[in-house]
Amino acid sequence: MKPYSVTSDGIRLAVRLTPRASRDGIDGVRADADGRPVLRIRLTAPPVEGAANQALIDFLAEILSVRKKDIVIRSGEAGRLKILEITGKPDILAARLDDLI
Repeated sequence: MKPYSVTSDGIRLAVRLTPRASRDGIDGVRADADGRPVLRIRLTAPPVEGAANQALIDFLAEILSVRKKDIVIRSGEAGRLKILEITGKPDILAARLDDLI
């Protein structure tokens, strides 16, 4: 059960974000309400004025060793469930994600 799919220029990642957490971190992969796998991430940033979204991009850029501009939120900017597109070599990104989860 993987929360991502490989695209021609990177990966598409499903994330369930919990803002205002006590710590930043990954809580593993779980199924959402529709049964699709999502990567659960906790961040200390508040969900105010895009702070949590920017913190999510910063967090993923650091742990995946990609540039911040290579991560784009395609859907879910105002919700907890987000779909992100991460540009890069798909096999390398998938291996890095597999190591984290």
